[in-house]
Amino acid sequence: MDIIEVCRKLYQKNFLAGIDGNVSVYNQKNKTISITPSGVPKNCLNEEDLCSMSPEGAPLKGNPSSEKSMHLTVYREQKKARAVVHAHPPFAVSLSLSRPRWKTLPSVLSETVIALGEIPIIPYACPGTEEMAQSLCPFLQTSRALILSRHGAVTWGEDLQSAYLTMECLEHSAQIIYLAETLGGSRLLNEKDLKQLLNLHSSFTFKNKNTSSV
Repeated sequence: MDIIEVCRKLYQKNFLAGIDGNVSVYNQKNKTISITPSGVPKNCLNEEDLCSMSPEGAPLKGNPSSEKSMHLTVYREQKKARAVVHAHPPFAVSLSLSRPRWKTLPSVLSETVIALGEIPIIPYACPGTEEMAQSLCPFLQTSRALILSRHGAVTWGEDLQSAYLTMECLEHSAQIIYLAETLGGSRLLNEKDLKQLLNLHSSFTFKNKNTSSV
């Protein structure tokens, strides 16, 4: 997967609209970050549109996304991260709106807990600000999928494919939970089962392309 492919997949799945969202990849070899540009629809990006910046945020090519601080924070705080995906998945965002007291997405789906662990819902901060970027810091060591209240979601991975698949898994889980809530409410896993699943999560990684994950 490359950035262009991921952006088009996000758009096709209705995770993005208009000029929403941003995607980046950290190149460890040359210590640069490739990132989507500011203000350009992600469904019609070309390779020449992509921007680059240093790990400190200095622009090297083009006009990087206005939310570059969020990406830089993920790479700085989580040393395993090599890619970051930010989108506006509707079901995840709708749950942050309708359930403002929730601190995490309910732990109700075994596959989701194995793949993603606990999914925090980060309190609202204005998009594109350093405040929003810093609000991620307490969660990046334990969570690779975070819901941004009233805003969207951000995921990271050891490669771009895993960052994208994490976003896909997050939204699919949010959709199931949304439906469960409309049918009377989600039922949490019991403590014993949750602990067992979290132990499995500690060694989980998304496999390479064309192999099974769960």
